[in-house]
Amino acid sequence: NAEEEGFWGALWQWTKRWLRQGDLPIYQEVGGGDGRAYPEVEAALAGSPASVTRISQRGELIVSVAVPIQRFRAVLGSLLLSTQGGDIDKIVRAERFAMIRVFGVAVIVNIILSVALAGTIANPLRRLAAAAVRVRRSIKLREEIPDFSDRQDEIGNLSVALREMTNSLYARIDAIESFAADVSHELKNPLTSLRSAVETLPLARNDDMRKRLTDVIQHDVKRLDRLISDISDASRLDAELVREDAARVDMVRLLRDLTGILGQSLRGGNEVELKFHVARPPAGAKGYYVIGHETRIGQVITNLVQNAFSFVPAEGGRVDIRLSMTPRAVVVLVEDNGPGIQSDNFEKIFQRFYTDRPGPDQFGKNSGLGLSISRQIVEAHGGTLTAENIPGGTDGAPAGARFVLRLPRE
Repeated sequence: NAEEEGFWGALWQWTKRWLRQGDLPIYQEVGGGDGRAYPEVEAALAGSPASVTRISQRGELIVSVAVPIQRFRAVLGSLLLSTQGGDIDKIVRAERFAMIRVFGVAVIVNIILSVALAGTIANPLRRLAAAAVRVRRSIKLREEIPDFSDRQDEIGNLSVALREMTNSLYARIDAIESFAADVSHELKNPLTSLRSAVETLPLARNDDMRKRLTDVIQHDVKRLDRLISDISDASRLDAELVREDAARVDMVRLLRDLTGILGQSLRGGNEVELKFHVARPPAGAKGYYVIGHETRIGQVITNLVQNAFSFVPAEGGRVDIRLSMTPRAVVVLVEDNGPGIQSDNFEKIFQRFYTDRPGPDQFGKNSGLGLSISRQIVEAHGGTLTAENIPGGTDGAPAGARFVLRLPRE
């Protein structure tokens, strides 16, 4: 038999024996023509069809089926049918080969899909993960996150998110380093003056000199205290804005309350007028409401009003708070009738520690962080804070300064 020749034939025979049941009886021809020797024939003569599976001497399956021959329910005999040796094996072999072909195709498809998925999903994810690890281990090297933004799937979205997060992290690190350098510089100035005054104090020859040195020491101590307080406020600002829950803020009520409080606390003996003006809201608007942190928004208004008070004249000074609305924003204007702002300082005044107060007596009384902190708070609320001059002064000079605060409407 060709099946049993060679290596593959032997392998096939071994496979058949391994898969076949081991308790099958051996098929043997019964001599003498007595069919009762077959148990299936005996069962058929008893009136019940029966079948038996046997194995030949050559290892081939043989199936025998016996059915009764009846007439009027009387069993007259039985009919025995048996398959030829190898017929069942051929059918089983064909089915097994078909299953093997299907299995092989499935394996090949899985391999192709695995390679495709590895190239389109696993490898990009591995590159993104490796880049994230490099960013964590070497911040100063400014590792670049792979750009998969051209992919319109989750991998592309993840790449964009990681790149934006990394750029934000780098920007925050730069801001912290710059802030630390500015703090160090600003703290050294009063410390140098304070140390010089302390070293000179024992050498003072009269009470007048000692009084002047004591005044310098007190001035520098107050300046250091003010700087440290403002630096602490600026450093914890982001954490507080993230930790606290935003709520609905009624800007009319907030500005009206602040106008009353600031008008009494800042005026002192000066004849400075502080007024609050609110425009009628457009049709359909339910009120001047924003979503944010009322304390921090109030801090911004207080900083702007305090800044305006320090520039207006002692007599005839005026500060106006105006509230209006656009289709998308609530607008707060803080206007004064001071000297205005130099044209090249509109952005510079929002830099940390920058201050340009009029008069020598104003030196050291401000840390220069108020406007910087105010812009930081406003931008955290999704708004903007800008400065400009009010036209209409004499000889082309500005009629005062104006700070424009815009916050998104509720």
